[in-house]
Formats: sequence, C-alpha cells, structure tokens
Amino acid sequence: MTKEFDQTNRGQIWGNKDRKTDKHPTHTGSLNVEGVEYWISAWVGDKSKNQPALTFKIQKKEPKQSQQTPAAPAQNFDPDSIPF
Repeated sequence: MTKEFDQTNRGQIWGNKDRKTDKHPTHTGSLNVEGVEYWISAWVGDKSKNQPALTFKIQKKEPKQSQQTPAAPAQNFDPDSIPF
C-alpha cells in the first residue's frame, strides 16, 4: 500500500546533469507554493570568489501550448466555382 503525501509548500532540487556552461544552473527542480507549481534553477556559489552559497531563480510552470497555429475556420466551398 502506497501513502499519498501532501506536496503543498514543498519542493526539491537535483544536480543538473545537462549543464553545458557556467551560465546553466548547477541544480534544477520544482516547488509547490500554496498549490501553484514552480520551476527552480539554482547555482552554487564559489566561496573563494566571495559568492553567495546559493542563488536561485523561480518561474511559474505554465501549461504547455501547442506549437501549431490554429486552423482557419471552414468557409463555404462551392466545387462549381473551380474553373476547370
């Protein structure tokens, strides 16, 4: 039997395996604040350069939108209007 956990006001971050440059976050994850889902990007600072231990950016998760443009509405088509 599995237990369901309430993830409201909780989050998690993981090491970013897809990091290509120093500008990419060292960690990524997600966060739930009062039922609203967010993405987290975090960077671990360099103590020797007097950087903060952790900086982060939070973005609201938006529903994925279709990349396709909506089809034009159907128009009344008269096949007899074709000249051939």
